[in-house]
Order: sequence, then structure tokens, then C-alpha cells
Amino acid sequence: MRWKRVDNPDLIDIRGRGGGRRSGGLPMGGLARGGGGLGLIGVIIVVALQVLGGGGGGGFEVPRGFDDGLETPAAGPGDAIPAELDPERESRDFSSYVFTDAQGMWSDTFRRSGNRYNRAKLVLFREGVDTACGSATSAVGPFYCPGDERVYLDLSFRKELSQRLDAAGDFAWAYVIAHELGHHVQRQTGTSERVDKLQRDDPSQRNALSIRQELQADCYAGVWAHTVYKEGALEEGDIKEALGAAGAVGDDRLQRRAGGGVNPESFTHGTSEQRERWFAKGYEGGEPGACDTFAGDEV
Repeated sequence: MRWKRVDNPDLIDIRGRGGGRRSGGLPMGGLARGGGGLGLIGVIIVVALQVLGGGGGGGFEVPRGFDDGLETPAAGPGDAIPAELDPERESRDFSSYVFTDAQGMWSDTFRRSGNRYNRAKLVLFREGVDTACGSATSAVGPFYCPGDERVYLDLSFRKELSQRLDAAGDFAWAYVIAHELGHHVQRQTGTSERVDKLQRDDPSQRNALSIRQELQADCYAGVWAHTVYKEGALEEGDIKEALGAAGAVGDDRLQRRAGGGVNPESFTHGTSEQRERWFAKGYEGGEPGACDTFAGDEV
């Protein structure tokens, strides 16, 4: 993908603060409502079974990683690492560009339909961070918190995505960011709120609804990829990288990686085939209206 460094007013970089010291163990219970993450290995394969989104807002929801007992920095302004001392500068700048470009597309899309798009913020952190969804460790992976309308990234996950999940390449990482922003779009359109209500009304449908919500975010990532193609910024192999990342975080593949059997009843994000297919559907047509994963009996 061809890209350039941009001035991103929506970027909050707090990596210079440190943080993430634990004052207590992680709870065995679930994740704060609305958060989600991809999970770092060790934890990653087990935890990443709920990768890329989930719960009303995350991209890689994991059962652990959120804990009110953590001593973590709040995502306020400032405390960025000086560019000349930043070992992650390229990842920082690339992530900032993707986020800015995708937000620009969604802003234009909403405006054409006569609606207002409220911009999300991108928070870069290390080890742990305090959010409106609770305190989170890096084990959560990339996630979106609807409570503060922010996407949270620990850039170290980019290496994990490549080395542990075999999803290498710039556009694999771009897919992750675009998926997370897709959850912000769902919040803007009211989809997240409707899904939350349906899950409360019928808990037996919680997982099925979560899958549809995650696949829609995958499709939205594909819609953004289509605009990158139209702008002539895609390079050879980019879409293959995105599809590889989508497939790598399918529930079935992650369960196989964990060494156990595949249990479809526990799926919350969709199979590799489903995730690849819905990303491709968004990419091929470039129309958000094609991303209605809630229509019909099958996804």
C-alpha cells in the first residue's frame, strides 16, 4: 500500500508513559462490555479465539485483558515518544495514516447520505491503558471502546500478527485497523446498540449476533480497501494480505491452533471462510449497503 505520513489530529500517543503494572491478577470472568481484542500469544491462541472485535465494540475480544485492578495510564494528551527515538515510528505513522484515510472515507460516506460522522480517536499505548470500558492490558490486542469512541492499539501486536498468526504485510495490519473502525461505524449507525439489546433480550443468540456484528466490521474494512484500490494506492499482494489476516483470526482456525477440537457453538467472530468472504464482499462492491450481515438465516 502506498502511503505517506500525515498530521492526524485524532491520534493520542501515550506510549511514552509506560504503565501496565499489575496490582492484582486478571479476573477469570468476562471482558468489559464493548471492549475486545486480538490477544498476544501464549494468551494469543486461547485468548484470540475472540479476536477482532466483539461485544459491541472490540476487534479482537478476549475473555481476559480487562481488569479494574491494573495500574494503567489514562489516554490523555501528550507523552508521545520523540520521532528520532521511536523504534516503532514506521508502524506508528502507518497506523495513523490508515486510521486517517479510513475515517475520511466514512466521513464522506455519511455526508453523502445526509448524516453526520463523529470522528473516533486512535490511542497508541504500551502494556496497559485505562479506558471507558475498563483498564486493559496489551493481551486484549487491538480493540474499540464505544464508551469513549476510541480505537486502542499496542503496536507490538503487529509483530505478533505476522509471526504468530502468519498474517504478515502492511495491509494485514491495515485490515485490523479498518475492522476496528468498522465497530465505530456500527456505533454511529446504531447497530451496536441494537445488537446489545437483542443479546440482552435473548441471551441464547449472543454468539450468533456477535458473529454477524464481527463479519459486518470485516465487510466495512473491505469497503475501505475498495476506496484504496480506486485511489490507485494498492500494491500487488495487498488484498491477499488482508484476506490472510481475516482468515488467520477465524474462530475455527484459532481453535485448531490452540490444539483442541473445533466447537462451532463457541464461535463469536465467524469462521475463516466467513471472515474472508465478507471482507471480499465489501472490497468487491465498495458499498456499505452490501454489508448487511443481519439479513437472512445464513451468514
